[in-house]
Amino acid sequence: MKSVLLVSIFLLSSLLFASDKSRLEKSSREEKDGWIYIHLEGKPADIGYQHGYLLAPEIDDALKMFKTFLKGSTKKDWDFYREAAARMFWPKLEKEYQDEIDGIVEGLKAKGYTYDKIDMTALNGWMELAEYYLPSLLEKEKPGSGNNKAPGNCSAFIATGSYTNDGKIVMAHNAWVDYVVGERWNIVVDLVPEKGHRIMMDAFPGFIDSGDDFVINDAGIMYTETTITQFKGFDEHGTPEFERAREAAQYANSIDDLVNIMVKDNNGAYANSWLIGDIKTNEIAKLDLGLKHHHLWRTSDGVYVGSNFATDKEILDDETTFDMNNKDNSPNARKIRWEQIVNQYKGKINSHLAELFEADHIDANLGKSADNRCVICGHVDEDPMGSPEWDWGPYYPGGTVQGKVTTSDLAKDLKFWARMGHPCGADFIASTFLEQHAEYKWMSPYLRDMKSYPWTLFEARR
Repeated sequence: MKSVLLVSIFLLSSLLFASDKSRLEKSSREEKDGWIYIHLEGKPADIGYQHGYLLAPEIDDALKMFKTFLKGSTKKDWDFYREAAARMFWPKLEKEYQDEIDGIVEGLKAKGYTYDKIDMTALNGWMELAEYYLPSLLEKEKPGSGNNKAPGNCSAFIATGSYTNDGKIVMAHNAWVDYVVGERWNIVVDLVPEKGHRIMMDAFPGFIDSGDDFVINDAGIMYTETTITQFKGFDEHGTPEFERAREAAQYANSIDDLVNIMVKDNNGAYANSWLIGDIKTNEIAKLDLGLKHHHLWRTSDGVYVGSNFATDKEILDDETTFDMNNKDNSPNARKIRWEQIVNQYKGKINSHLAELFEADHIDANLGKSADNRCVICGHVDEDPMGSPEWDWGPYYPGGTVQGKVTTSDLAKDLKFWARMGHPCGADFIASTFLEQHAEYKWMSPYLRDMKSYPWTLFEARR
């Protein structure tokens, strides 16, 4: 009887292993120039399983980092974020995204990790919860106590028509974020879902969307964004931004589709100026999306730039405390520099120039090269002022962490160029920094070196 039982257990284990192995057959992982490229394909639960399995160590590392980082930066522990995610976000997710997150958890468990769906939902929504929900909650509890200094993550542009060398679309983006987070923003995802469009995007371990939003789909839609600085407002009953951004990537066939998806049931979190392109029509658009207001501009001959400022006056007046007249803050200084660059190179903009733009170090206020908050390739860790508008203190370890570029011709084949680390090529060495700035040693368990790698072309696996 004992031998029969052992044989039965062995056969069952073999079947389960075979079943799990079959779920991974269409997936792959490759490490290249600081990036981790993953190909995911299949039903939502299988895509999730592949994701969790292939990136298990990176997801574990990210969750451990956030538990320390959020406790230090927001004074709230992980249980706070879990409770909020379980109450507000999980019930609002479409079933296919719930299934995908459940699949990530299964993939993690297959590698020996014991996280659950609420951990993964909180991870996906950390920006919305820490930078929008928490300030709104504090404001309700004690008026005047909410810190609505939503950080200004990213510099970007999208151009078409007479601004580019071939009259087609060029789009570029570099991500600004706390280095302790951004060092880990090194995933390239080639996603083939059972329904909807194939997607190529950069991402963070465990995210079902891009997060910093550099996305191409096989319907010819591309989009990116920069956050709106010092935005205030959050609707606890709205759909989380990370789901709407993923839905837009997967199901938008046009600029109008993408706008409708992002606006519908908007919760106000991660309020952005979205830059959108459609290679089928050669049209580009800019969507300023607040909670109360939104505005869309579109053109087939022009350029839109982003450096964490809103253009819509209603959003600026009603939903931010941002001063558009202060040329010394980071968003406004970079806006001035963007306008100088795109006009200087009008008619010549291509992927190579876009890479140089993302590495630009000219401070428009000084009229010369600098390493600070006011340049497109930001280095706040070298700035004695920090970035006060985001509550980043002097020499705060934050700024650009990577860059991406694509064009109409690249996007039609689901390709983009990406560079991990500062686009200018400079390295950030954590030990040297912490020796000089002991006030940030609370990050030391997870703050690590951020080396700059070469620009690398990524494409969807054929």
